[in-house]
Amino acid sequence: MENYLVLPDHSLDDRIADARRQLGRDAIILGHHYQRDEVIRFADYTGDSYKLADLCAKTDARYVIFCGVHFMAESADVLSAPHQQVILPDLAAGCSMSDMAEPEQLENCWTDLEQMGILPGPGGEKQPVLPVTYVNSAASIKAFCGERGGVVCTSSNAAATLRWAWQRGERVLFLPDQHLGRNTAYKMGVPLDDMVVWDPNEIWGGLEPDAVRRARIILWKGHCSVHEKFTVRQIENIRKEHPGVRVIVHPEVPWAVVQAADDSGSTEYIIKQVKASPAGSVWAVGTEIHLVNRLANQVAPDRTVLSLDQFGCLCSTMFRVSPNHLLWTLDGLLAGEVRNRIVVPDNQKHWTKVALDRMLSLVD
Repeated sequence: MENYLVLPDHSLDDRIADARRQLGRDAIILGHHYQRDEVIRFADYTGDSYKLADLCAKTDARYVIFCGVHFMAESADVLSAPHQQVILPDLAAGCSMSDMAEPEQLENCWTDLEQMGILPGPGGEKQPVLPVTYVNSAASIKAFCGERGGVVCTSSNAAATLRWAWQRGERVLFLPDQHLGRNTAYKMGVPLDDMVVWDPNEIWGGLEPDAVRRARIILWKGHCSVHEKFTVRQIENIRKEHPGVRVIVHPEVPWAVVQAADDSGSTEYIIKQVKASPAGSVWAVGTEIHLVNRLANQVAPDRTVLSLDQFGCLCSTMFRVSPNHLLWTLDGLLAGEVRNRIVVPDNQKHWTKVALDRMLSLVD
């Protein structure tokens, strides 16, 4: 078998381009914003989780090569047509946040809520608890939420999703990213006192029943290992170094960081705001370093984009997808072999799709 890991860059680029020409419209390559440039240059479409999930539901290509992480490829498989197959170039490309919410933990949480007397509730127009999961979660978690009347959200439509959920539920169980849930709810006017954090490793989530009853949103104790590294001190330092800088961060960062920043939003929102800003603007961006560097190159020299973290915050799991893996995948298709196909089990597919379809119908 050929050793793809030792191929020189020029050979990789030429062979990937040639393979794409041969496959034509049979294959489509989707690239998440956090991918390295060496991969993103070959993507037919780039975007955040919401945009790429929507594209998956609309493409007619036989093969969807998802240059992202595992939960994204799962969503693509659920939303794809029966004749389509979804491929993840490196099966080791996972997500630490997604791993913080396991199906057994969520089942235990639901049982605990029953023991607390929160579920099943007295009945009525609203559910006592409606589950909402961030798209950064396994298909099994999405299916759980879909089956119980819940929904999936992305950072692009988190506010619209919470509005939808509170119309149907007295309180929301939001997982797995506590920061996105807290920042979104607070921006919508929900006080911090109306939020509690559920620790899946503690009995009853480490909470008293009365505290859960008073809460409008129950935040799962999970986070993004990249975005949690951003701090208020970084914002203070960059304001000293660059007077007049405008700071924009992703809502997966801690609450205090959002409060210290000038603006916050999804990756698509960040890109839009920076590109629409007046010439001469200086921005400090708090999100994954590949997106920051790419955006800086796109808007230079009219605007300046800096990383809020001087060392750069890298998504190491997203970085696992390389041009080498991409070529190996494409060569497999040319040889009639589908490598690293992602298939969501049939017993999860229906309710996962229900939850994802609800997500795609909600736009901020």
